[in-house]
Amino acid sequence: MKIQYMIFFGVFFTVYGSINLYIGVRGWQAFGRFFPHGSGVIYWAVFTVLALSFIAARFAENYLPGSLAGFLTGVGSYWLAAMNFLFLALVLVDLTRLLHRWLNFIPAPAIQRPELTGLAVLLLVAGIIAYGAWNSRHPRLVHYDITIPKSAGSLTKLHVVAVSDIHLGKIMHNGRLLPLVQQVNKLNPDLILLPGDTIEESVSTFVKQNMADSLRMLNSKYGSFAVFGNHEYIGGQPEEANRHLRDAGITVLRDEYREITGSFYLVGRDYQSGERFGGAARKELSKLMDGLDRSLPVIMIDHQPSNLKEGQEQGVDLQVSGHTHLGQLFPFNLFTGRLFETDWGYLRKGDFQLIVSCGFGTWGPPIRVGNVPEIVDIDVHFTGSGGQSGRNVEPVIRTMGRLY
Repeated sequence: MKIQYMIFFGVFFTVYGSINLYIGVRGWQAFGRFFPHGSGVIYWAVFTVLALSFIAARFAENYLPGSLAGFLTGVGSYWLAAMNFLFLALVLVDLTRLLHRWLNFIPAPAIQRPELTGLAVLLLVAGIIAYGAWNSRHPRLVHYDITIPKSAGSLTKLHVVAVSDIHLGKIMHNGRLLPLVQQVNKLNPDLILLPGDTIEESVSTFVKQNMADSLRMLNSKYGSFAVFGNHEYIGGQPEEANRHLRDAGITVLRDEYREITGSFYLVGRDYQSGERFGGAARKELSKLMDGLDRSLPVIMIDHQPSNLKEGQEQGVDLQVSGHTHLGQLFPFNLFTGRLFETDWGYLRKGDFQLIVSCGFGTWGPPIRVGNVPEIVDIDVHFTGSGGQSGRNVEPVIRTMGRLY
């Protein structure tokens, strides 16, 4: 395992360093002549601090003053987004220049004055980041109206609100959490689901800002239920996260299920790779659901929308997941679409139905480009065994406007 981590970090730092070196060199080529003579050392020193700020904040958080760690986290988070789009823009510029060697289509001033191209790239990236920052703070409501062809006792309809990937921490602070809680309560849900990555790794900010008090304000008929995602484990404090969420009135299901008022089951799966971070190995779904009455509707929360066949085979009616962020930043959505059978939205396979949220918060850059943060609103209709087949009833899916 240690060798795997060494290989991973070796590859990561090589790629990360190469991309930053490329951006730094191209920046100096564009603007270096405007700097005073001999100031190249200062340029590279400042650039290196900028490039390493996020990594330094992550790895040295416990050894830095809180204000400095917070500053580095903020600066580094925005740099990650800037690095992504600067790299894409500069590669496009260099490919265009390469084509120009054969086609000769770029005006001479653009070739002779690289600072103009550099300025255009900076303005473009700044505009993208400004939009992405605004976009990440203005979630929308996505509504699903679905049918489960099972009887749920006297219950004919269940109103579920799901909010995945909140990432509560330094970026998604209490000031962002309170409006979310208010919006969820306005929807008047029967059931609230938090499908993982509720806390962003370390619980320190969660505790310092009394976020448990804010979560305790969530109000629903049957309660609020959560499962763990990868970030609750990556922080190395899963038991502390579990305790603080429970203190906040959230029921954390870690390979457990609950029968709700004799009407339906709620199954919560632990994160599938939690054992890599010191957690217990995840149970097989067949063992987890042993003794469960499958004649009742079964709703499952699982952070990652992976291994869907298992849910199908075990009679899960509806699975709610998150994790993907729909890539969060373009072009990563092109990869999530290949990694997961469904990386956002609705999927039905027989009587098995899946809803994947792109999440509410952000990891790293507080920026979203190519997707919109969301709160998921689900009306589940139980038709009974004599009702319409779930295979024939098409779900109603609609996207509301921005919530704020």
